[in-house]
Amino acid sequence: MISKWIFTCIVSFIIITTSLSGISKEKDYCIRVRDAGISIGSLPSGTLNAITDVKNVAVGHTTIIRGENVRTGVTAVLPHGGNIFRDKVPAAVYLGNAFGKLAGSTQVEELGEIETPIVLTNTLSVGTAMSALVRYTLDLPGNRDVRSVNAIVGETNDGYLNDIRGMHVSVDDVIDAISTAQSGSVKEGSVGAGTGTRAFGYKGGIGTSSRIVRIGGDEYTVGVLVQSNYGGDLTINGIAVGRELKRAQKNDDNNGDGSCMIIVATDAPLDARNLKRLAKRALFGLARTGSVMSNGSGDFVIAFSTAYRIPHGESKITLPQLLSNNVMTPLFQGVIEASEESVLNSMFMATTVKGRNGHIANALPKREVIDILNKNNSVR
Repeated sequence: MISKWIFTCIVSFIIITTSLSGISKEKDYCIRVRDAGISIGSLPSGTLNAITDVKNVAVGHTTIIRGENVRTGVTAVLPHGGNIFRDKVPAAVYLGNAFGKLAGSTQVEELGEIETPIVLTNTLSVGTAMSALVRYTLDLPGNRDVRSVNAIVGETNDGYLNDIRGMHVSVDDVIDAISTAQSGSVKEGSVGAGTGTRAFGYKGGIGTSSRIVRIGGDEYTVGVLVQSNYGGDLTINGIAVGRELKRAQKNDDNNGDGSCMIIVATDAPLDARNLKRLAKRALFGLARTGSVMSNGSGDFVIAFSTAYRIPHGESKITLPQLLSNNVMTPLFQGVIEASEESVLNSMFMATTVKGRNGHIANALPKREVIDILNKNNSVR
């Protein structure tokens, strides 16, 4: 009896200690930054702390892992579950550094709306993803007479881990990501379009976060999803974590080249002009993580609002009462904080991936990161 009691106490102590530390000693332990005791910013998050906290927004992934060399995938974000071509939503794009491809961005810039789901994939699969989005849209009920579709596709280059020249993403893979998209919790890390990406010399991926803001007596949600694949000097809450890790591990693989796709959703009633202003601020969150948007980094933001829809072909539309310029500041703060935390979640939730030609992207060493932040009093 005594020995059994002692064993139970020891096990309980281990569980409690692990819970208090917020992180396992296992290298590939996946944990969101908040669960690790790291607070980003001051605004509260939504229930899920995800882009899907914005009502009607859905996310789907297709993860493609084949053999030793294929590490890629697709991520789809849907503003709502209906026919987006028939019921468009207001949107805007902002280019931090345009070393990349955001297909469909010119029409969004011109008209201030999107008419398809937003798809993220790898650089050489943009064409396939566009074809899939067009096919998907044409096949929707009510679109029999459609003759033009502005497909929205973003990308980052996963060629270090993935046989990108093999162009392994298929039309079916893209349609699967769209058709399986759902609200609720979002898978993060080495999934979907983030399967083969890297960030700051470690494994990057898909990350998401949200913020709740109050304007007058109303409450609005800002949600962000990122595909992180860039470099720089990893910074968390102003602490040069990457520099400390580099000294300890001699990891020099943190050059600034790469890309980051950022999708911003909100239920705040904004027009395309103020959505563009919101998109600009998302890049401030990217900067806080240590990015300088280097010459070889493609940093794109696409922002949309779910507050109202724009019916296709109508000569007149009825808009809700839009927010004015004077009350945008809380939304700016929200998107900055959510963008920063999304990037960190993409890394904290990523696992080590071995891919093309034996290349390895190691998971961020969470234990060491927590120790560095603790040393600098940056963990609650």
